[in-house]
Amino acid sequence: MISPDILERRERQFGPNAPLFYDRPLHMVRGSECWMWDADGTRYLDCYNNVPHVGHCHPHVVEALCKQAGTLNIHTRYLNEVVLQYAERLTGLLPSPQLDRAMFVCTGTEANELALRIARYASGNRGVLVSDFSYHGNSSGFAELTTGLPHPEPMADFVRSLKIPDPYRWDGSEDEMVAHHLALVDEAIESLNEAGFGVATVIFDTIFSTEGLLDVPPAYVQGVAQRVRDAGGLFIADEVQPGFGRMGDAMWGFQSTGVTPDLVTMGKPMGNGHPVGAVVTSSALADAFTGDALYFNTFGGNPVSAAAGNAVLDVIERENLMHHSATVGQYLQERLADVADKFSCAGNVRGRGLFAAVELVGDDKQPDARLAKAIINEMRNRQILISKIGPADNVLKIRPPLCLGREEVDLLADALSSTIETLAQ
Repeated sequence: MISPDILERRERQFGPNAPLFYDRPLHMVRGSECWMWDADGTRYLDCYNNVPHVGHCHPHVVEALCKQAGTLNIHTRYLNEVVLQYAERLTGLLPSPQLDRAMFVCTGTEANELALRIARYASGNRGVLVSDFSYHGNSSGFAELTTGLPHPEPMADFVRSLKIPDPYRWDGSEDEMVAHHLALVDEAIESLNEAGFGVATVIFDTIFSTEGLLDVPPAYVQGVAQRVRDAGGLFIADEVQPGFGRMGDAMWGFQSTGVTPDLVTMGKPMGNGHPVGAVVTSSALADAFTGDALYFNTFGGNPVSAAAGNAVLDVIERENLMHHSATVGQYLQERLADVADKFSCAGNVRGRGLFAAVELVGDDKQPDARLAKAIINEMRNRQILISKIGPADNVLKIRPPLCLGREEVDLLADALSSTIETLAQ
């Protein structure tokens, strides 16, 4: 049972608007693999949180953290073998030899901020293209170009938002859809040029997770990247959500698009929840920027963070988690499709690997945010944790640790089917 004063204490310390999950908040005290336990000892299946990428409290990651923390943790302006080993290993995982420089930070937000600085420096321009329901961080700079969450800051005048193709709601052919949306990109670039900003970059989470995990054709992303580069800008791939094998078919989400980014940003999955982020880019871009900016980050990629990152890569490799994500992810898609076939309100199932989404709709594909909220709260009551995303807040988000197994998929799918049957009458 939650201590009667814990909510009051939390509000006193963090304020009344500090967000909590679910109508009845959870007081979590312990985790292991894809499970968490609350203060009452009740066990919950975690199908939401991408912080414990390889599983809550994975013993190998915990051991690496403790060992390095008990040995040395220092400012990154000293030489350190652990940090160098991690940087070499990380850049070796990128599919292009041009992506050969790692620049460490502490969070995914910091990574995106740094990538934006590099893109502006290299291009000499200020203009930024984002999707029309984007989230890439909560710093003051990124609040100005976030379209997917409320912020008191207005969208900056150097930002243009792009309508992303939604195949579920497009009635024509795929070619027509891509052509229509690329024409909007041309208009946005022209607008930035006319305003005197030019084009510095486009930043995409290439699986468009905040947008509802849309099944965007690769030709669209390719067309955007080409247009931005023709205009003198760079392509930033935000891999905080899709990276490190989550999508099953590749280590990085952008690999399915056929586009090699100029800059790749990473965040919380790197350290299994330990704060570490990174920008990986070319030596030409990184060296030119740091030569002028004298850039450094005091604790970004410190030895303890690097030890955690190395341990995560060990686990992904030793436990073959990318293949696991592909096979169990396929089973997850199949089970969710079975559920969707039973209920007209489950309009669309999408995703890859261990990142899936189900869009909830009413008549004529109208978003049903009310039902989505009711479902995630009822699933919480059934000890299964999921969340919701999308511009209309009507898309169920299922993003478990990569160790999720087929038995847990069955628990999830059966509970979801029963919940929808109960609520959608």
